[in-house]
Amino acid sequence: MTATVFHAPTTEAADRFSSSSLRLSLAPAGSAPALLDGAWWPRSRDLVVELPALTAVLDPLWGRITRVTVNPTQWPVIPRKVPVAGHVVNVGWFLAEQDPHELLLLSYHVGRFNLLVVPPRTTADSAAWLMAAASDPGGMLSASRLVEEAARLRALGDADRAVEAVWDSEGGHEARDLAARRRIPMGR
Repeated sequence: MTATVFHAPTTEAADRFSSSSLRLSLAPAGSAPALLDGAWWPRSRDLVVELPALTAVLDPLWGRITRVTVNPTQWPVIPRKVPVAGHVVNVGWFLAEQDPHELLLLSYHVGRFNLLVVPPRTTADSAAWLMAAASDPGGMLSASRLVEEAARLRALGDADRAVEAVWDSEGGHEARDLAARRRIPMGR
């Protein structure tokens, strides 16, 4: 599996954040078509702020992005148009027809691309897993299914940490360390 993270050129919108790098992972060029072409991890739910940096990176790779569609359940405000590096990207939405965790991008030259949108407040570990899974050319899960799987894996990890915390609080590690020390012969 190959994932590539692109760093956007510095833009006014990106300068508002502490880190100006775009969090994007794409399937390798020329790979077999999958349900998703990669993943994007925006820092906010503000399309006016987030789309310019995304399209600045994607325009040279996929051709000028002319239209983006989203599901309104994940975006509080959906502008009709977003100015982007000398052109305008039209923004639309579909409630029932579009996966809530997916961004659909249309380009003049290449066609259609689907990106998983990693929720902005996702932990770094979960986001890394989601970005790798969405950019896997053999991936066959939808964006929402990947988000559900990441939540399931996070819950399993939390449960494991809770069990370990109980074990520790009951002297588990101390008892294990003491037993290990008893088995190690001490030189006299």
